[in-house]
Amino acid sequence: MAEDAAREASFRAITTLKARYFRCMDTKDWAGLEAVFTADLVADFRDATPVHQPEMLIHGARPYLATLAPMLQQVVTVHHGHMPEITIEDADHATGIWAMEDWLWPGPESDLPFRQLHGWGHYHEHYRREGGDWKIAQIRLTRLHVETQ
Repeated sequence: MAEDAAREASFRAITTLKARYFRCMDTKDWAGLEAVFTADLVADFRDATPVHQPEMLIHGARPYLATLAPMLQQVVTVHHGHMPEITIEDADHATGIWAMEDWLWPGPESDLPFRQLHGWGHYHEHYRREGGDWKIAQIRLTRLHVETQ
């Protein structure tokens, strides 16, 4: 029973972590977003837009945020995550897949090549507990469909 309670607590902590990820992304809370990741994060967003971008495989939370923040600073974003499939592997490791939907509306100062993006897909993640807190250690976004204007 204690093991079941620990797994349930980990599941709840990871879903809260992912909610914080979405909120920090959409509110442009870059310090808060960095805090959801391990320092050695592997971020794979090569296929996050309709055009494959090899440079969007980034190692390290700071380098990832240094790329992401300027790209999205002038973009209104709305991210939703649904139906988590979380597997608790052991006391300090877990994996998850999240169905997702996002909207992006670049402002006039943005360099993004579209006026609007609406996407659907999945986040594939690995989590690691550090100092008692769950963090995202690996994140990859795959797309099922993207509409741009």
